[in-house]
Amino acid sequence: MSSIIIGGMVFACLFAAAMMGMLLRLRLPNHHLDVESKDVIRLATAVVGTLSALALGLLIASAKNVYDSNEIEVRTSAARIVLLDRVMAQYGPETAQARTRLRQLIETRLNRGWGNSSTESTAVNPFDESPGIEPVQVVLRALTPGNEPQRMLQARALEVSSQLAEAHWILVESNTEGLPTAFLVILTCWLAWLFATFGLQAPANPTVIGVMLICSLSVAAAVFLVVDMAHPYIGIIHVSDAPLRTALMNIGK
Repeated sequence: MSSIIIGGMVFACLFAAAMMGMLLRLRLPNHHLDVESKDVIRLATAVVGTLSALALGLLIASAKNVYDSNEIEVRTSAARIVLLDRVMAQYGPETAQARTRLRQLIETRLNRGWGNSSTESTAVNPFDESPGIEPVQVVLRALTPGNEPQRMLQARALEVSSQLAEAHWILVESNTEGLPTAFLVILTCWLAWLFATFGLQAPANPTVIGVMLICSLSVAAAVFLVVDMAHPYIGIIHVSDAPLRTALMNIGK
């Protein structure tokens, strides 16, 4: 389910809860909303509100860390790709096939990972262009160094390609991670209870309804950010492909 749909559902739940609280206020006997009753409601709301604020704040911080880590990984991988191409170029013309394959891999990653506006786009993991860097490694292992410098360059190229392969599979395995559904449902229930109590204590007038609308939209936007940044390659707020495009411009020369 996309982050926009999840955010929209959270917004609808929170605003509906606030409106239900306002409707319930009109039907409750007056003594249910006297000073003592409101004090108890405020105390209960404060407990749930604190839990919700802590959970939402931690989720936003965690999602931002995931986003930043993946952005750093893209930059690191781009640097390693350029380094690998330079090492293979120094080895000699025997690595021409491997260098061509490396360039094709980057083009595939850009096309499948960040999409192409001229084609039908679906969310695709940018590191899912199997078999990945392995064909380049096969060519590198098949090389027969003729001297010591070439042996050192071959070993260095295999080392860098192994680092790229490791990063590839780490990201493939971590791509399914995100906000657990159960946690999202519980958090939404906490927030809906808060908005229901807000509506229960507020008069039903256009100003209050407008404030509830804006607050519901703001909290739903926070949930949208958490869900979207938890998948930094396929969301609306996604990692930039500029490092890979720069690498593509610098390899094969």
